[in-house]
Formats: sequence, C-alpha cells, structure tokens
Amino acid sequence: MAEPSKPDLKIVLAAPRGFCAGVVRAIEIVERALELYGKPVYVRHEIVHNRYVVEDLKAKGAIFVEELDEIPDGDHPVIFSAHGVPKSVPETARHRNLFYLDATCPLVSKVHREAARHHTDGYEIVLIGHEGHPEVVGTMGQLPAGAITLVETEEDAETFTPRDPERLAYITQTTLSVDDTADIIEALKRRFPQINGPHKEDICYATTNRQEVVKTIAASCDMLIVVGAPNSSNSQRLVEVAKKCGCSESMLVQRAAEIDWDSLGTPETIGITAGASAPEVLVSEVVEAFRQRFNITVETVKTRDEHVSFKLPRQLRKEGQESVSAAL
Repeated sequence: MAEPSKPDLKIVLAAPRGFCAGVVRAIEIVERALELYGKPVYVRHEIVHNRYVVEDLKAKGAIFVEELDEIPDGDHPVIFSAHGVPKSVPETARHRNLFYLDATCPLVSKVHREAARHHTDGYEIVLIGHEGHPEVVGTMGQLPAGAITLVETEEDAETFTPRDPERLAYITQTTLSVDDTADIIEALKRRFPQINGPHKEDICYATTNRQEVVKTIAASCDMLIVVGAPNSSNSQRLVEVAKKCGCSESMLVQRAAEIDWDSLGTPETIGITAGASAPEVLVSEVVEAFRQRFNITVETVKTRDEHVSFKLPRQLRKEGQESVSAAL
C-alpha cells in the first residue's frame, strides 16, 4: 500500500538566531574550567536559560546550585551565571576563600558599570526591566537598596516620582523588547527631559538582531516557533514581537516534543527562530520533526551578520586564544 503523500510546507529560518557571544562565552567558561581543574565545577544558577545546555554541562561534571552555601569548602571553581550577580555574591565567595570565575555577559557588565557611574555622580537610577529576572536582581544588587527603582511598564514610567527630576538616569535590562522599551524611555524623557541615558543603548545586539528578523518574517508566516526556555526573557520577547507583527499563532517551545501536532493543522508557511541561549541542535530537531510530517522546503532569511566575540577570563585562556565568538 502506498504511503500517503505529505502536505507541502515552507519553513522560513530566521537568521541570526540562537547563541549569542555572551552565551558562547559562558558555556566555554564552564567547559574550560572542567578541562583545566577537573570535576566538579560548581555553577551558581543556570549558566544560561536553557535546560538542554544545563543538562549537557551536568553530564560533563558541572554541579548547579542556587546559592553559595550549597557549595562545600575547597578549591573547586565556582562560576557565576551569564546574567550577572549582586555584589554580595563575590563578596561572600571571597570571604569563604572560594575560587570563582565570573561568566557575566560583558554587555550586562556594561550596564553594571553605568549604574555605578550614575550612582557616583549622584543620580537616582531607573532600571527598565522585569522584576525577579536574574539580570535585574544582579543589576539592582550592584548598589545600595533604594538607589535603583525598577520600572516594568509604560504605566510605571507615567506614575514614577523621582526624588529630584533634575538628577535622574536610566538603564535597561539587555534582553527586553526593543519597541516596548523605546515606549517606556519616551515616556520617561517626556516627563523628565533632563534624564540621563546610556551612551549606547543597553539592549544587547543579539536581542535587537533576533527581534529584527522576526519582524521581517512574521507577517508572511501562518505560525512562528521560537525555540527557547520559558524563563528566557529574550525568547519570550521574540514570541511577543511575532504576535505584534502579524503572526498571532506564535509559540515558545523547548523541544520538538512540545509542539502540539494534533492541533497544528496544515499551515503553508512556518517561521522558526531561537532565543540567544538555545543551541542550534534544537532548531535542527524541530526542522526534522516537521520533515517527518510534511514535504518541506527551507528558506533562510538573514537580516544581519554577527561577528561579535568576547574574551574569556584570563585564568582560562589557552595560549594564543583571546576570545570566543558566536557565528550562525
């Protein structure tokens, strides 16, 4: 009996997608630490927001903990996640004589330096971000309590009352919606024309680039799939951007197994992208799952090339190796 023919489906792959340079660097820090110092290597919080990546590093000998008090005394390395940590964390590590490596993304560290500079200059600081996100916790933890006020929405920006409107500055989480953040900044600037902002915007290049290509393809897709973790801010923002740009059937999945095939129907065009902490192997898994069910053609839409690289911590650099880079 002949196998029934599969329906045709066009898959549009967004580029750039997936790993950014900060994620590549963070994973490389854990892998190099294991190579140089042996098992175990302790990691405070998920090194990046992706279960597949975390499980892979666990298999290689990394032990993930929530707080430093879960780590026994000794000389095994402790690594801080790419999202950054409050100042109290390295202080505690130093007090316990723990050997620590900081995998904070350099673009997050840039925001930390901005906050410190504004505080030193006597400014009250507004942080645009999402409450409870590790990056926000880490950024607010750079300064004394009360030095930074969190603003999450345009409504928050409209109701915020500073101590002195003439001495006000803002910074942002690096993984926000570009458009939503612009609206919040506009509201703050309208209300407080003297507000001081960053010399270069805080939203990272990878967040901006991945949202840009989603805006390009969303309206032509019946559905858009973002491969990423539920606790990944930049992945969640990609779903929101796709919906705002004309693809109401947009969803976040961690793996192909999470796709609801029964309710999928017979779409003609599906877009696929991945958050900045999602490895390409998971994108390939999703594409292959569609290949098993559809007669697919694949088109890649690229809106920008990425050639960003970040140095590893000095202790981990191989001879002649200064940095690691992310490339699609």
